[in-house]
Amino acid sequence: MPRLERRPQPSRRWTWAAPPLAVVITMLVGGALFAALGKNPAEAIRTIFWDPLFGEFAFYYRPQLLVKGAPLVLIAIGLSLGFRAGIWNIGAEGQYILGALCGAGVGLAFYPADSWVVFPLMVLAGALGGLAWAMIPALLKVRFGTNEILVSLMLVYVAEQLLAAMALGPMKNPEGMGFPGSRNLQQYPAAHNAELITGSGLHWGVVAALIAVICAHVLLTRHITGYHVRLAGQAPRAARFAGVRPAALTIGCLGASGALAGLAGLFEVAGPAGQVSIDFNVGYGFTAIIVAFLGRLHPVGILLAGLLMALTYIGGEIAQSNLGLPAAAIQVFQGMLLFFLLAVDLFTNYRLRLTRPEAAT
Repeated sequence: MPRLERRPQPSRRWTWAAPPLAVVITMLVGGALFAALGKNPAEAIRTIFWDPLFGEFAFYYRPQLLVKGAPLVLIAIGLSLGFRAGIWNIGAEGQYILGALCGAGVGLAFYPADSWVVFPLMVLAGALGGLAWAMIPALLKVRFGTNEILVSLMLVYVAEQLLAAMALGPMKNPEGMGFPGSRNLQQYPAAHNAELITGSGLHWGVVAALIAVICAHVLLTRHITGYHVRLAGQAPRAARFAGVRPAALTIGCLGASGALAGLAGLFEVAGPAGQVSIDFNVGYGFTAIIVAFLGRLHPVGILLAGLLMALTYIGGEIAQSNLGLPAAAIQVFQGMLLFFLLAVDLFTNYRLRLTRPEAAT
């Protein structure tokens, strides 16, 4: 009979084999899902993973990998620091929204001034907005011992209501003929997060994501704070003896993840999205959780996982347009990645043993 036997040490081979294996299984099961919807599974998988890179219009879709991948990488890097330390920020979507609102608010407050200081102030406001929203679960956990998972998640819904209120109220475009939504920041040069190289998809959000990857790697491998983060997640009791302060670590990890999520929101609202609207948030904060685990909570792994998830976004949009696949099917397909990663990840700590059933006496 098959049974699971705990390994003496986690398997390094399975640690790095699990993500690509989870992707392959997701393709197979996803293909079955698409077939059940009456679509050609091979064509659907090819459309999602091949066409954005090598299809007829790949020259247009390739730059979108950077546009859609940058916010996912930024948010996932921040989340990974907390996850490594055993601090579970599930509310990055709310911090993303608050960063966008604060950053856009600063830009709109200066409208129509044409000064180079506007965008840096927006970046600062975006980071502070996300950080402030993350401080709510951080301080409640430190002071009252509340569960940061529930508090951060519930705050997402508060942020969504605040977003709707701003789009319909204080931030509504006075020249928008009553339609909800702010002014278009793409038409306000001082506040626009424009492409640094035309047609490349490279904007300041992409630069910030790359800087975040480098800084996180240095922090985790070369700095005492990174050692504290890893130790707190692997051996909490030993961490206390090593001088790690749980309260400071909680505030630091949640603050960093909130600030990075806020930056992602600011770069998105000032660039690709262009305005504060009721449907501004598209779930990047939740998708970034998949990216973080698919990348093994490693900065370089997160960078690659972010590009892969961006590919599913772009390929999914193509599949919806060309094959008539419903958006919900694409979302299920993306969710399968995390599901199968967690399933395959079981074999990192356990091995499958076949034993003979004992004979009855």
